[in-house]
Amino acid sequence: MTSAAAWALPAATAAAGRELLRRAEDERELMRRAQREPGALARHRLARCRAENTEALKVIVQRHGWPTGALVGGPASTAALMLLLHAPDLPFQLRCRDLIAEAAADGHCPAVHLAYIADHCAVARGEPQFYGTRVNPVTLRPYPVRCPETVDERRGDVGLAPLEQQMAALRRGA
Repeated sequence: MTSAAAWALPAATAAAGRELLRRAEDERELMRRAQREPGALARHRLARCRAENTEALKVIVQRHGWPTGALVGGPASTAALMLLLHAPDLPFQLRCRDLIAEAAADGHCPAVHLAYIADHCAVARGEPQFYGTRVNPVTLRPYPVRCPETVDERRGDVGLAPLEQQMAALRRGA
């Protein structure tokens, strides 16, 4: 968030935005460290970080609702989504999915945020996903998709590339 953007936000939501950005960066650093030095300690640190991030996000959501770009700044809102996707709490993810759906319908949240959390929740519940954003890390194939014949239309509606194009990029390591 730029300093000009921070001044435009009320102090409490600007602080929440800074916290979300810090927490997301801390988690990314722990993930990088865990990839360089895999082991039980790294997994434990990452799990603890994600649990703490979930609790912090719950407080922010309780106080302010879903942290949209207008509320905390665009980058912080995206950081909140990342924290949510890694949260070890499916009921909380489902509650936030509904808040994100409402915010997206009102134009306060990018529709792609809804695509990611909707697919995440569907796969976690053993249901087919809508947009094909979730990929099996072993097979590098998307988890089952509802109505696959129209998935590219749905993806286009939220600003995602066609599924096969995304899969080709993933296989190339992009």
